[in-house]
Amino acid sequence: MILQKFKITIKATPKKVWQILWNDSTYRKWTTVFAEGSFAETDWQEGSKVLFLGPEGRGMVSRIKRNIPNERMTIEHLGVVEGGIENFESKEANQWAGATEDYTLESVDEGTLLRIEMETIEEYKNFFEETWPKALEKVKELAEKSL
Repeated sequence: MILQKFKITIKATPKKVWQILWNDSTYRKWTTVFAEGSFAETDWQEGSKVLFLGPEGRGMVSRIKRNIPNERMTIEHLGVVEGGIENFESKEANQWAGATEDYTLESVDEGTLLRIEMETIEEYKNFFEETWPKALEKVKELAEKSL
């Protein structure tokens, strides 16, 4: 696994940034940079399953490893979803198994420092280096616009 780190400062409270990250309607807006039509099926509660999906029924099956509201969300990937079916056995599923995404929000003088630490596989390294900064800019835009 490769650890990638991204960060952005947003002129909004951690509570507001948290809402932008995990509210269904805004989640769909900022994640569109990864794949058009992306959405998540979950209640975002610690221990809950998450299906990260695109409109074609392909994506990731994960679980919420940690949820400290307005501070930290850690997601652990468990497998993949193909054609709407959860798969934990394929080569691709095994490559992702155990990978985490960690979202940390810290109150700073300028608002909120949002840090992302993500484990990925070599095949997706460049994709995430290009898309995460765009996604963070979208989170910033949504949070600052709705003040």
